[in-house]
Amino acid sequence: MSLFRTRDFGDIPVAQGCTDVSELEIESVTSMQKSGRRAVVLGGTGVLGRAAARRLLDAGWTVDLVGRDASHVPSDLTIKGARFLAVDRQNSAALGRLIGGGADLLVDALCYTSADARQLLPFLSDVTSVVMLSSKAVYADAEGRHVNSEEPPQFPSPIREDQSTLKPSSTSDYNSREGYGACKVAAEMTLLGSGAPVTVIRASKVHGDGATMPGEWVFVKRIIDQRPAIFLAHRGLGVNHTTAAANTAALIERVAAVPGARILNSADPDAPNGLEIARAIAALCEYEWQEFLLDDDDASGLGRHPWDARPPIILDTRASLQLGYVPVGTYAETVGGAVGYLVNAHRTGAVPADFGTLFSTYLDYAAEDAYLASRAVPSA
Repeated sequence: MSLFRTRDFGDIPVAQGCTDVSELEIESVTSMQKSGRRAVVLGGTGVLGRAAARRLLDAGWTVDLVGRDASHVPSDLTIKGARFLAVDRQNSAALGRLIGGGADLLVDALCYTSADARQLLPFLSDVTSVVMLSSKAVYADAEGRHVNSEEPPQFPSPIREDQSTLKPSSTSDYNSREGYGACKVAAEMTLLGSGAPVTVIRASKVHGDGATMPGEWVFVKRIIDQRPAIFLAHRGLGVNHTTAAANTAALIERVAAVPGARILNSADPDAPNGLEIARAIAALCEYEWQEFLLDDDDASGLGRHPWDARPPIILDTRASLQLGYVPVGTYAETVGGAVGYLVNAHRTGAVPADFGTLFSTYLDYAAEDAYLASRAVPSA
C-alpha cells in the first residue's frame, strides 16, 4: 500500500456579502440585475443550488441566491457575480418582492411540503420556467415500500418517471423517514397542478460540494486516516444510483431553455456500484488499500456503505436526454467536487461535528482491526 499523497484540491470557498431582501423594493432588486436572463435560486447555498448557480453564471445569467446564512456562499460564486439575498423561505411577502419583479428561471431547492408549494403559486405568472428539486424518495414499489422504508423496495430497473409514488401527505412532517417522500409528492402535485411551466426534477443520491450527508466521506475519511483496507459488504455490488450536482445543474439549464410542465429523473449517465465508487475515490486521492469483498453470508457485520442497495436502485434518465440535456460526466469524472470539498474541510477543521454520528456505523475501525488481526494483516 502506498502512502497517501496529499493532493491539492484548492481552498474551501469563503462567503462574501449579504443583502436582506426584506429591505428592498422590487425596483431595487431588478435594478441591480445585469442585462439578460435572471435566475432566482431558493436554497442557493446547498449542494444543488450552488451547482445550478455555477452553471448559470458561466452561461451569462444573472443569479440571485436565496438563503439564510451568507457564510455558506462559496466565494467563487460571488466572484462570478452571484448576489446573496437573506430571505426566509416561509416569508411570503419577501418572496413576493423577490420573485414579483419577474424571473426567467426559478429554482426551488427548499420545497418540501404542499404548503411550501402553495406559497409560490401567486408569483409563478412572473416566471418563465420553474424547477422544483425533488427526490427519488417519492417512488414506491408495488408493496408501497420506498427508499426510506425499513424493508428495501423492489423497484423495476431502471425506474421511470411514471413509476408509482407514495400517497401525498398534506402534513409538514418532511423530516421523518415516512414523511419525507410523501410530503414531496404533495408539493409536486400542487405545483404541477398550477398550470405553470413547472419541471419537477427527481434526483437520486447527490454528490458535490456542499452536500449535508456526503456518502463519499465514508471513503475519504479512511484515506485521511490512512486505513490499510476497505471492506465492502455483498462484494461491493450494491447500487444506489448517484447524481452529480453538476449533472442536475446541466439539466436545469436545459429546462430553462425549453419550459414546460413535466417530471424528469436526474442521475449520472453511469450507475456505479460500491466497489467502483470506492476505487474512483481512491484513484482520485492517489491512495492504495487492500480490498476485502465480503460475501453475502459474511457474519462480520463489516462493509456497510451508503450505496449498498439490493436490488439495485437505478433511475431511467432517457426523458432528460430526449429533452436535449447533455451530462457533464460520469461519477468518476464528476466526484472530484465532493472529494475536494471534504478533503479541504478536514484540512481547515470545517468537518461538521455531526459527521461522527452520521457515519459511525460505516467506520468501525476497532471491528476492522480485529478482523485484520485474525488474518494476520497489519492494521493502521
